[in-house]
Amino acid sequence: MIAVIQRTLEASVTVDGIAVGSIGHGLLILLGVARGDGADEVKYLAGKVAHLRIFDNESGKFDHSLLDTGGEALVVSQFTLLGSWRKGRRPGYENAAPPDEAEALVRLFVDELVSIGVKKVETGKFGAHMRVRLVNDGPVTFTMNTNLCSRWDL
Repeated sequence: MIAVIQRTLEASVTVDGIAVGSIGHGLLILLGVARGDGADEVKYLAGKVAHLRIFDNESGKFDHSLLDTGGEALVVSQFTLLGSWRKGRRPGYENAAPPDEAEALVRLFVDELVSIGVKKVETGKFGAHMRVRLVNDGPVTFTMNTNLCSRWDL
């Protein structure tokens, strides 16, 4: 499972010109689900995202998490994060989970964020062509990949 998380002042996603999700201060999470991912990866990654201290304290140092700040989350499924670009000129997606599995795990990720305590979690529309807008705060952007963790870290 791969996530690109961006600290935002605001973010939104539209499908066919209609807003399907929007947040204020918080995190935009672009989420890619890999073949073989399951509930363990979801719980691990959601916990890391919710508790990662990447929001400033009074001194301007990263010291607060999404939970600490009461921030919101916008989760957008993005299978292209799993694209393999090493061979040829067209990316391959053999590492991405099949759509039905990926959609279920994206939903589980959203549910896990809510159960951890994130007050507002919005989503894009799985499988749709989406337009994502954000005002990146900082900019602060991190990538997280559970496939680079050992099983002992999960």
